[in-house]
Amino acid sequence: MAQQSFWADFKSFALKGNVMDLAIAVVVGNAFSGVVNSLVGDIITPVIGLLTNNVDLKTLAWQQGPLIIKYGSFLQALFNFVVIALSIFLILRVLSALRERVWRRKQEEVPVHQKPEDVQLLTEIRDLLKERR
Repeated sequence: MAQQSFWADFKSFALKGNVMDLAIAVVVGNAFSGVVNSLVGDIITPVIGLLTNNVDLKTLAWQQGPLIIKYGSFLQALFNFVVIALSIFLILRVLSALRERVWRRKQEEVPVHQKPEDVQLLTEIRDLLKERR
């Protein structure tokens, strides 16, 4: 009996809209991360390498005896994060501007709402009755 309740609860949880939206966001985010990693690794890093005489951040390390601290990998991950965050920010900003432009255009296209004749007549009758009081 407890097992059925567990599976029913799990099914209810797993099929909720928020969980499905989150799953879709994770998949899209992972794909976007691949695109941005390619942008960084294949386009931006070679340009930076050209400007810095082909210094590869990943190879930067500090060694003290048997201890090796690969701070270059951290710097590369930090750089990737900044590029991903900047890319997401710019995409959201462009989408927001487009949405605002479309919303503004729709607002301009919508004619001034006129009340139906029966509502206008009822409003006039109401106003006349108020004046008589």
